[in-house]
Amino acid sequence: MPTILRVNGYRFFFFSNAHEPIHVHIEKGDKYAKIDVASLKIEENYKLTSKECKELLKIVETHRDRIVEVWNEYFG
Repeated sequence: MPTILRVNGYRFFFFSNAHEPIHVHIEKGDKYAKIDVASLKIEENYKLTSKECKELLKIVETHRDRIVEVWNEYFG
């Protein structure tokens, strides 16, 4: 599971067998989310508050280019 970045205690990563559309998994402790990178839609949420979700969406938006670059390097 390639880790893309770590921000504010969150780990942003891909599963090695991931598939399109480009998405990122995020975990911190027992909290988890999956976000579609293009649409910035939270596809899965486990134990995250709405405030945390907003924070994660902002982080993904800020680092979107890097996430796509790493995805393409890894899966391309």
